[in-house]
Parts: sequence; C-alpha cells; structure tokens
Amino acid sequence: MEEVLKFLKECGVYYLATVEDGKPRVRPFGTAEIFENHLYIQTGNKKDVFKQIQKNPNVEICAFKDGKWLRLRGILKQDDRYEARKDMLDKNPYLRGMYDENDGNTEVLYFESAEAIFSEFGKENRIVKF
Repeated sequence: MEEVLKFLKECGVYYLATVEDGKPRVRPFGTAEIFENHLYIQTGNKKDVFKQIQKNPNVEICAFKDGKWLRLRGILKQDDRYEARKDMLDKNPYLRGMYDENDGNTEVLYFESAEAIFSEFGKENRIVKF
C-alpha cells in the first residue's frame, strides 16, 4: 500500500474512473493518503464523482510517470468520521481553501479489496493486493 501511495504522490495527478448510466467517467485527482492502514482519497459530496461512487463503488485509478504506470482497482468505502477527514486535510493543507472537516461537504473514501498493477514497457506486470 505504501508503494502505491508513493507512486501516486510522485505522479502528482492520477485519473479516477467511475461509471454513470453505464458509461465510463474519468477525471483527474491528486489526493491520496494512508490512514489507519487504508488508502484514502478525498472529494466533495456535491460532486458527480461522489454520487457515482455511491451508486457503484467499483473504481479504477490510472497513473503514469517516467514510462511506468499503475492501475489500481477496488471498492471505495465512505468513512464519515471526523478524524479521517481531518487527517486527510492536515496532510494536504492546500485543500483547506476549498474544504474543511466540518463543512458537511468533505468526503474521504478508502479502498477495500484493492488490486494494484504496476506496469512498465518490456517488463512483466507486478500485482499488489491490499
């Protein structure tokens, strides 16, 4: 899990895919953190992406850097605890201009049943599950 987080942080931007009305939806994301031994991402509950995840929590992330890429798929679970939201925002203070752990909008979600596939041209894929 730490290796996945490190790769996502090094990329800076990764792309999260969800499904809406049977069609794929992909958008850039940038937050990822480990809290209580789970990999978390963050969004707002007013966004379409959050509504899509609520309807279908199966997601996939894709990130690319220096000829290597990561695909991370799994089920996202909502964590509505104050401590989880605060941890995410404390670790990403630039988000505080848009979010607050008490704003009723900030959502943090963690991966359950995750599978990360590390790939590189000319090399065999490596799979990490958590």
